[in-house]
Amino acid sequence: QRDDAPTCAGFVAIACGSCHNVGLRNDRTVLTWGHQGDDAPTGTGFVAIACGSHHSVAIRDDGTVHTWGRRLNGRSDDAPTGTGFDAIACGYHHSVAIRDDGTVVAWGDRSYYQYVGAPTDAGFVAIACCTHSAYSVGLRNDGTLLPFG
Repeated sequence: QRDDAPTCAGFVAIACGSCHNVGLRNDRTVLTWGHQGDDAPTGTGFVAIACGSHHSVAIRDDGTVHTWGRRLNGRSDDAPTGTGFDAIACGYHHSVAIRDDGTVVAWGDRSYYQYVGAPTDAGFVAIACCTHSAYSVGLRNDGTLLPFG
């Protein structure tokens, strides 16, 4: 969405979905524009953001995960709870997060085999998802990659 993009300064990260955008500001607030932003989290303390096709995810400085947007697209009742999350990524219909112990947690619509081959061990430091398919890649702390989905 270009027509309603904010004109203010102070962004430190941005993410784009199919028809929505999320910005992380230097005051650690989240700003959304386009569709799917009605139930975005409020307050401060956010440290990471990601967008899927029609959903978004953010992590607060206490390591909690916040999801919003369409429920079937990775914003679902099986999103992780608790603290200790360090990194997030969103795919078309799924989301993936890395805990501070290096384990990977995935959630969302399972109908496209997003979790086939998903890692069950620790040692992951980064994750990426394709926003128009069910494919993800994890980066291990030894520099090796693990594709899954």
